[in-house]
Amino acid sequence: MINQKDLEEILLQNKILDEKQLKKYSDKVRKSSDTLEDLIVEEKIISPALLYELAAKFYKLPFIHLKDKTIRKDILFLIPEITARSHQTVAFDKTNTDLNVATLDISNIELFDFLSKKTQLNIKLNLTTPDDIKEILKIYHKGLSAEIKELGEEEEKGKEGKPDELKHLAQDLPIVRVVDTLLEYAILEKASDIHIEPSEKEVGVRYRVDGILRKVMTLPKSTHAGVVARLKILSNLKLDEHRLPQDGRFKIKTKEYKVSFRVSIIPTFDGEKVVMRLLPDESQQLTMEQLGFNPEALKLVRKNVEKPHGMILVTGPTGSGKTTTLYTILGELNKPEVNISTIEDPIEYKMKGINQSQIQPKIGFTFATGLRAFLRQDPDIIMVGEIRDTETADIAINAAMTGHLVLSTLHTNDAVTAIPRFMDMKIPTFLIASTINIIIAQRLVRKICKNCIESYTLDKALLEQLKQQFDLEKLEKYLMEHGHMTKKQNISSMLFYRGKGCNQCDNSGYKGRLGIYEVLEVSEAMSELILKKASRDELQKLAVEQGMMTLLQDGFVKSKNGLTSLEEVLRVTQE
Repeated sequence: MINQKDLEEILLQNKILDEKQLKKYSDKVRKSSDTLEDLIVEEKIISPALLYELAAKFYKLPFIHLKDKTIRKDILFLIPEITARSHQTVAFDKTNTDLNVATLDISNIELFDFLSKKTQLNIKLNLTTPDDIKEILKIYHKGLSAEIKELGEEEEKGKEGKPDELKHLAQDLPIVRVVDTLLEYAILEKASDIHIEPSEKEVGVRYRVDGILRKVMTLPKSTHAGVVARLKILSNLKLDEHRLPQDGRFKIKTKEYKVSFRVSIIPTFDGEKVVMRLLPDESQQLTMEQLGFNPEALKLVRKNVEKPHGMILVTGPTGSGKTTTLYTILGELNKPEVNISTIEDPIEYKMKGINQSQIQPKIGFTFATGLRAFLRQDPDIIMVGEIRDTETADIAINAAMTGHLVLSTLHTNDAVTAIPRFMDMKIPTFLIASTINIIIAQRLVRKICKNCIESYTLDKALLEQLKQQFDLEKLEKYLMEHGHMTKKQNISSMLFYRGKGCNQCDNSGYKGRLGIYEVLEVSEAMSELILKKASRDELQKLAVEQGMMTLLQDGFVKSKNGLTSLEEVLRVTQE
């Protein structure tokens, strides 16, 4: 948990190792997946207790032994178990103004800020040892397990019970605590979704963080009915309905955050499965630069966004960040002199100054009917959440032709395929050629954690794998032409980057996400090809000749620049 630079300093200052010995161990670390801390503890150069005592002196912090300390439960539970386990941090004492916290990682400023806001107390940091943290984590487990066990029989009775029994079950303190912990930890971890999945003997809880699902907790099967009932009460859903899917929503508001939870419950063989989408109410408005466009692509996007009419399309699979890109473009277009209307399914983020409508198919309010109504509302800019059918495509493309700027999304794997997709929807080619300004295809890749980034060159096995999947000669030619590689270099000699895995990124090597893009401008030459009903391959060939950077090329440049890893680019572009 002590970062390598500080650890080297501590070892030298206290004469635990000399320069020569330190170099030997540092070289060993580079060749293995271990950290320097792991290595010196494993080889018994120093005990963990002494190491953390010396580290406390180095950081000018108090050192505390927790093993023999009695900690009040109300203080301990100020930090939920999964947060304490993940961040190796526990609360052990409290006054009217301060909360004493023992940790192994003093660099986790985000967590300490969160705790300070949540408890309204000053956080006093203390360093402790990994063994002490392990012991305290056992107390958590005993406490929560005992409370849940007591509920066991009662909950089994209430499994398919009457609404009153389920309501009583949902108000039991341990159930309330379990649900609060799951929600709070998801907000802290910046999860986008929570999955609560019953199986025959247990209930699994998984979070989607940076696009990847990971298991965070296993609950006893006896808690399932209470947890689901609690979430149904929060979402204002029917407690006694177990056979039909239900959808609801609820909001959590505190001084430091406002988050909406979109809840979906479906019946499965082992009970009801719950999936919750987290939607921060006031998510930070991104700029076009922050999205991750390369300079040439950004120039093209800006040029076309400023046009008074036509269509801007964003394509990609579900969860590739299309809506975020559209909201960012709308944010730049949102001025008092223009009337902007959106029709979405559902409204993910509320934006000031924009008229947002949500479709209601049950009562006949679809994308197509909403679009028709918008055209009578004197709009300048219209955003259609998604073009799913011929009727919506036809109205949207006619609106773009008659003086409106229309923004929308389409489910295709790359930018060029959007054109044949419209042809399949029976849209006349002259309308496609004259109304589409620009098509943006995108994917989201995870960013390498800056705390544990390391460089490497491709080995023969990985190089062979790449050769089978791509034309490396073409890629090298492109990188040279655009100044990303010199003539003396080749891909095998280039430095790439990855995350080693650390406490701050939950040992994944990644933290946060950014987009990789391909941007296709419908030029005159492209319009001519569309009018001739050219194939997808012909359109792609022309787009590349005109200088379009493909998703793979953009990903390669970003992995070369240390923003993401090559493995991550291959993962999202080869689906």
